[in-house]
Amino acid sequence: MQNSNAGRGANESGGQSEWWQCSRREHSARAERAVRRGEGLHRHTPLYGSQREPFHPEDCHSQPHPCRRVICLRSMAGRRKIRVQSPSFLVQSAAVRIITDENCTRYSSPGHPERPARITKSLEKLRQQKELVITWATPGKVEDAALLRAHEPKHLSRLMIPRDFDADTAYHADIHEIARTAVAAGLDALKASRAGETVFSLMRPPGHHATRNRAMGFCYLNSIAIAVLEAQATGTKRVAVYDFDVHHGNGTEAILLDKPGTAFFSIHQHPCYPGTGTENVGQNCFNYPVLPYTPREEYRKVLERALNDLKKFKPDLVAVSAGFDAYAHDPIAQETLEAEDFHWLGQELRKLSLPLFSLLEGGYSDDLPELIFAYLKGLTGK
Repeated sequence: MQNSNAGRGANESGGQSEWWQCSRREHSARAERAVRRGEGLHRHTPLYGSQREPFHPEDCHSQPHPCRRVICLRSMAGRRKIRVQSPSFLVQSAAVRIITDENCTRYSSPGHPERPARITKSLEKLRQQKELVITWATPGKVEDAALLRAHEPKHLSRLMIPRDFDADTAYHADIHEIARTAVAAGLDALKASRAGETVFSLMRPPGHHATRNRAMGFCYLNSIAIAVLEAQATGTKRVAVYDFDVHHGNGTEAILLDKPGTAFFSIHQHPCYPGTGTENVGQNCFNYPVLPYTPREEYRKVLERALNDLKKFKPDLVAVSAGFDAYAHDPIAQETLEAEDFHWLGQELRKLSLPLFSLLEGGYSDDLPELIFAYLKGLTGK
């Protein structure tokens, strides 16, 4: 069964989104009024555009949809001999490995929320802090074979054509190489997690909106999906994706849909870009939409329920799409989480006692460095 919504929402265009000319206050008020009237943000307009179309209230719930059980097969995890169930998997080091490459900051569009400062300011924070022991690494290379598990050949070719992909996802010189480096960082994070490390890929561009044949939503290559398929190709039998970005990971869902041995769990605002993720899809994609302005306590309950459902899948490895745009002061969403909630989430993921790696997705507020820091402290038990 194919997801008819996945991959929609983007047509190639050179224009800019109307959102870029809107203040957060104006946009938030507009979204709140739309929800009260029973209207949703238009699901086929550019990211965060202002047009709307009606939606049905039953498509949007503050509580997640019931998760359907997926048949579990016992398996070994990874090429390395990693004990993931009994006894519990143990992190071998209290340090956290950060994989980054400052070359990923060399592209930008004026006024675009996905900007270089997301990385440079986060690096500045992590280098100055004294609470975490950090080991730094730069990403290696990625072969086409890994990319082609998730993307069509024509998509790789399209990335090199100097034409914007849609009103929010611009073409930049060497963007294909920069996106490949972000993928390489994800693959290195996978390897580090198998070795028992706590690891975080601090790279841009994000990836979870990119489909098999389309760049969209600031994303060019789907790093998390590529890493999941690489894990399977190299011996891991059961891999779960936990996506807590405030926007639905439509690209990851489309790529992993009904892929044996994988499961996708996405907690996201709806209505919101890209308009997908209102219900479970196929046999392995589970969606937990929440309304704008959902109170922190209720949002945590949804995050926790998705995590409990992930545990029922009994994965050998967990890949985390770490988006920090459900933050109360993020400029392009309308949720309520604080730094303490991301710290709590890091702690809860640590309790899984499984090989786990995190890749940066969204998060566009000036406080992103503090949010990442809080999450990492949770992951390391601080």
